[in-house]
Amino acid sequence: IGILASRIKERLNRPAIAFAPESDDPENIHILKGSARSISGLHMRDALDLVAKRHPKILKKFGGHAMAAGMSLERDMLDAFKAAFNQVVSELLKPEDLEAIAFSDGYLQSEELSLPMVELLERAGPWGQKFPEPRFDAEVRIVQSRVLKERHLKLVVEMPDKQLMDAIEFSSPHCGGTLDKAKILFRPAINDYRGRRSVQLLVDQIEPL
Repeated sequence: IGILASRIKERLNRPAIAFAPESDDPENIHILKGSARSISGLHMRDALDLVAKRHPKILKKFGGHAMAAGMSLERDMLDAFKAAFNQVVSELLKPEDLEAIAFSDGYLQSEELSLPMVELLERAGPWGQKFPEPRFDAEVRIVQSRVLKERHLKLVVEMPDKQLMDAIEFSSPHCGGTLDKAKILFRPAINDYRGRRSVQLLVDQIEPL
């Protein structure tokens, strides 16, 4: 549920909480556990703390930090929690917080997308909050595209200097469409397949042109 909440948050740029029964026992499924992911501008744990102070009976327990948190509640408290949480979020978030802004470190020449360069970037980590992994952008032509496992988009893209690069967008929203030209936001990575190491682009966002 943490992965699900994170994907929803990334897709919609909204704080997201996913719930599931705390137990697989059919006799004991009345407790829900929740996993929350937040966006810049909303401290998730503080938001949950405000819900708990205003409505002491809703949450059984909660904990976390600014960007992620966990909680549990009775199933019949879910609607009350949704209303209370949405009220708190509407008070704490400003309209500009809901505008998704994608930051890029700029454009890389194709010769910079080499194995030594990508290995150097990988050694510069680990990445984390307030120290994000470098991302780059480029306007590309889609030479080939195919869907893997019904949800991942595997691409061959032509970079502005005509070099061809392999790319993939996991859980892509573009699997059902046709792309010709696009602006992509990506992270270069090393693909080690059957002993062959090559550079591929991990695409975080595709904007059709």
